[in-house]
Amino acid sequence: MSQHMSQSKLQLITDESRTEIDQWIAKYPADHKESACMPALRIVQEQNGGWLTNDLMDAVAEYLDMPAIAVYEVATFYSMYEHKPVGRHKICVCTNISCLLCGSEDVVKHLNEKLGIKFGEITEDGKFSLKEVECLGACAGAPMLQIDRTYHENLTPEKIDAILDSLE
Repeated sequence: MSQHMSQSKLQLITDESRTEIDQWIAKYPADHKESACMPALRIVQEQNGGWLTNDLMDAVAEYLDMPAIAVYEVATFYSMYEHKPVGRHKICVCTNISCLLCGSEDVVKHLNEKLGIKFGEITEDGKFSLKEVECLGACAGAPMLQIDRTYHENLTPEKIDAILDSLE
Protein backbone atom coordinates (compact mmCIF):
# COMPACT_ATOMS: atom_id res chain seq x y z
CA MET A 1 0.00 0.00 0.00
CA SER A 2 1.33 3.41 -0.88
CA GLN A 3 2.18 5.98 1.80
CA HIS A 4 -0.49 8.31 0.36
CA MET A 5 -3.23 5.67 0.53
CA SER A 6 -2.16 4.72 4.05
CA GLN A 7 -2.40 8.32 5.24
CA SER A 8 -5.80 8.83 3.64
CA LYS A 9 -7.22 5.75 5.37
CA LEU A 10 -5.77 6.79 8.71
CA GLN A 11 -7.52 10.13 8.26
CA LEU A 12 -10.81 8.24 8.38
CA ILE A 13 -10.32 7.90 12.14
CA THR A 14 -11.32 11.18 13.79
CA ASP A 15 -9.12 12.86 16.38
CA GLU A 16 -11.75 12.14 19.03
CA SER A 17 -11.77 8.44 18.09
CA ARG A 18 -7.96 8.31 18.10
CA THR A 19 -7.92 9.76 21.62
CA GLU A 20 -10.36 7.10 22.81
CA ILE A 21 -8.46 4.31 21.03
CA ASP A 22 -5.20 5.55 22.56
CA GLN A 23 -6.75 5.19 26.02
CA TRP A 24 -7.38 1.53 25.23
CA ILE A 25 -3.92 1.02 23.74
CA ALA A 26 -2.40 2.38 26.98
CA LYS A 27 -3.99 -0.51 28.91
CA TYR A 28 -1.78 -3.06 27.15
CA PRO A 29 1.98 -3.59 26.84
CA ALA A 30 3.51 -1.23 24.28
CA ASP A 31 4.37 -4.07 21.90
CA HIS A 32 0.75 -5.36 21.90
CA LYS A 33 -1.26 -2.48 20.42
CA GLU A 34 -3.35 -5.07 18.57
CA SER A 35 -4.94 -5.98 21.91
CA ALA A 36 -7.06 -2.83 21.50
CA CYS A 37 -8.62 -4.15 18.27
CA MET A 38 -12.11 -4.83 19.65
CA PRO A 39 -12.59 -1.45 21.33
CA ALA A 40 -11.01 0.31 18.33
CA LEU A 41 -13.54 -1.33 16.02
CA ARG A 42 -16.40 -0.34 18.34
CA ILE A 43 -15.14 3.24 18.46
CA VAL A 44 -14.81 3.68 14.69
CA GLN A 45 -18.12 1.90 14.15
CA GLU A 46 -19.85 4.41 16.44
CA GLN A 47 -18.00 7.24 14.69
CA ASN A 48 -19.43 5.99 11.38
CA GLY A 49 -23.08 5.84 12.39
CA GLY A 50 -23.07 2.25 13.61
CA TRP A 51 -21.31 0.27 10.90
CA LEU A 52 -17.85 -0.56 9.58
CA THR A 53 -16.51 -0.12 6.07
CA ASN A 54 -13.51 -1.99 4.71
CA ASP A 55 -11.60 1.31 4.65
CA LEU A 56 -12.33 1.87 8.35
CA MET A 57 -11.16 -1.66 9.19
CA ASP A 58 -8.01 -1.03 7.14
CA ALA A 59 -7.46 2.22 9.07
CA VAL A 60 -7.79 0.36 12.39
CA ALA A 61 -5.27 -2.23 11.19
CA GLU A 62 -2.84 0.50 10.19
CA TYR A 63 -3.35 2.42 13.43
CA LEU A 64 -2.76 -0.70 15.54
CA ASP A 65 0.15 -1.96 13.40
CA MET A 66 -1.53 -5.25 12.59
CA PRO A 67 -2.48 -7.10 9.40
CA ALA A 68 -5.82 -6.03 7.94
CA ILE A 69 -6.93 -9.67 7.73
CA ALA A 70 -6.60 -9.96 11.51
CA VAL A 71 -8.94 -6.98 11.95
CA TYR A 72 -11.41 -8.49 9.44
CA GLU A 73 -11.35 -11.76 11.38
CA VAL A 74 -12.36 -9.99 14.57
CA ALA A 75 -14.95 -7.78 12.86
CA THR A 76 -16.65 -10.70 11.14
CA PHE A 77 -16.55 -13.09 14.09
CA TYR A 78 -18.40 -10.96 16.65
CA SER A 79 -22.04 -10.02 16.08
CA MET A 80 -21.69 -6.53 17.59
CA TYR A 81 -19.89 -5.32 14.50
CA GLU A 82 -22.02 -4.28 11.54
CA HIS A 83 -20.93 -4.32 7.91
CA LYS A 84 -23.82 -2.42 6.41
CA PRO A 85 -25.82 0.61 7.54
CA VAL A 86 -28.10 0.27 10.56
CA GLY A 87 -30.90 2.34 12.01
CA ARG A 88 -30.32 5.07 14.58
CA HIS A 89 -31.44 2.46 17.12
CA LYS A 90 -30.21 -1.09 16.56
CA ILE A 91 -32.55 -3.65 18.09
CA CYS A 92 -30.92 -7.02 18.75
CA VAL A 93 -33.37 -9.79 19.63
CA CYS A 94 -32.09 -12.90 21.35
CA THR A 95 -33.61 -16.02 19.81
CA ASN A 96 -31.49 -18.60 21.61
CA ILE A 97 -33.06 -21.40 23.63
CA SER A 98 -33.91 -19.61 26.89
CA CYS A 99 -35.49 -16.66 25.11
CA LEU A 100 -37.16 -18.97 22.59
CA LEU A 101 -38.76 -21.04 25.35
CA CYS A 102 -39.95 -17.85 27.06
CA GLY A 103 -41.53 -16.26 23.99
CA SER A 104 -38.93 -14.60 21.77
CA GLU A 105 -40.95 -15.70 18.73
CA ASP A 106 -43.78 -13.45 19.98
CA VAL A 107 -41.30 -10.60 20.51
CA VAL A 108 -40.05 -10.97 16.93
CA LYS A 109 -43.60 -11.16 15.53
CA HIS A 110 -44.62 -8.04 17.47
CA LEU A 111 -41.56 -6.10 16.28
CA ASN A 112 -42.11 -7.22 12.68
CA GLU A 113 -45.69 -5.97 12.79
CA LYS A 114 -45.04 -2.75 14.74
CA LEU A 115 -41.98 -1.67 12.76
CA GLY A 116 -42.86 -3.21 9.39
CA ILE A 117 -39.42 -4.79 9.03
CA LYS A 118 -37.79 -8.18 9.37
CA PHE A 119 -34.31 -9.15 10.58
CA GLY A 120 -31.59 -7.36 8.62
CA GLU A 121 -33.85 -4.48 7.60
CA ILE A 122 -34.15 -0.79 8.52
CA THR A 123 -37.40 1.14 8.96
CA GLU A 124 -38.18 3.59 6.15
CA ASP A 125 -37.44 6.55 8.43
CA GLY A 126 -34.04 5.07 9.37
CA LYS A 127 -34.95 5.03 13.06
CA PHE A 128 -34.75 1.28 13.73
CA SER A 129 -32.93 -1.76 12.43
CA LEU A 130 -33.62 -5.30 13.57
CA LYS A 131 -31.03 -8.01 14.12
CA GLU A 132 -31.29 -11.60 15.34
CA VAL A 133 -28.58 -12.58 17.82
CA GLU A 134 -27.72 -15.90 19.39
CA CYS A 135 -27.31 -14.98 23.04
CA LEU A 136 -26.95 -11.79 25.01
CA GLY A 137 -26.30 -13.55 28.32
CA ALA A 138 -29.48 -12.48 30.12
CA CYS A 139 -31.28 -15.81 30.17
CA ALA A 140 -32.90 -15.20 33.57
CA GLY A 141 -34.74 -12.21 32.07
CA ALA A 142 -35.95 -13.99 28.93
CA PRO A 143 -37.36 -12.99 26.56
CA MET A 144 -35.08 -10.04 26.10
CA LEU A 145 -33.59 -7.69 23.57
CA GLN A 146 -30.90 -5.05 23.42
CA ILE A 147 -31.47 -1.60 21.96
CA ASP A 148 -28.22 0.22 21.37
CA ARG A 149 -26.35 -0.54 24.63
CA THR A 150 -29.37 -1.12 26.88
CA TYR A 151 -30.85 -4.51 27.80
CA HIS A 152 -34.60 -4.92 28.17
CA GLU A 153 -35.83 -8.09 29.85
CA ASN A 154 -39.08 -9.95 30.63
CA LEU A 155 -40.66 -8.45 27.55
CA THR A 156 -44.33 -8.16 26.70
CA PRO A 157 -45.87 -6.36 23.71
CA GLU A 158 -46.82 -3.49 26.03
CA LYS A 159 -43.28 -3.18 27.40
CA ILE A 160 -41.86 -3.24 23.87
CA ASP A 161 -44.24 -0.49 22.73
CA ALA A 162 -43.37 1.69 25.73
CA ILE A 163 -39.64 1.21 25.13
CA LEU A 164 -39.87 2.03 21.41
CA ASP A 165 -42.14 5.03 22.02
CA SER A 166 -39.61 6.45 24.51
CA LEU A 167 -36.83 6.61 21.90
CA GLU A 168 -36.23 9.76 19.86
